[in-house]
Amino acid sequence: MPNPQFDAEALYRRLAEQVKAGLANAQNPAIVGIYSGGAWLAERLANELQLSQRLGYIDVSFYRDDYAEKGLPAEVKPTHIPFEVEGATILLVDDVLYTGRTTRAAINELFDYGRPARIMLAALIDRGERELPVAADFVADTTNLAKGQRLELQRADDGGFSLTVEHA
Repeated sequence: MPNPQFDAEALYRRLAEQVKAGLANAQNPAIVGIYSGGAWLAERLANELQLSQRLGYIDVSFYRDDYAEKGLPAEVKPTHIPFEVEGATILLVDDVLYTGRTTRAAINELFDYGRPARIMLAALIDRGERELPVAADFVADTTNLAKGQRLELQRADDGGFSLTVEHA
């Protein structure tokens, strides 16, 4: 299978337009990015939407259902949610939606901080192959990858995004 080429900046702009329209009438909106790629996307979205004071980050390492199998990743980052989750409309942001397990873990962790009024999911890429019934409210593109491939979002020093296909 040939490696798909992605224009991560064009995908980001597409996602940002969807999110802006989707959050236009949201009550008490906040953005939470899943480390690391989702956190980068969330940070940029929060700046564009003037929600920087309502921006949080989440690390799902301890909430994953495969924690016992995989162990802790080398760089666990602290979850930081500096706003009241209770009653908020949360936009949960991830770079790649795949099995749905990361999303499930993030939702479980969010509920430890309170009960949001609503959680919406934004993903730059949906690569399918879901293991759990999870769907993004906003997604820039969908793709299929060969077995053993994964997508990796990178952020340059100037804040620009790029996507590469990595081989596991």
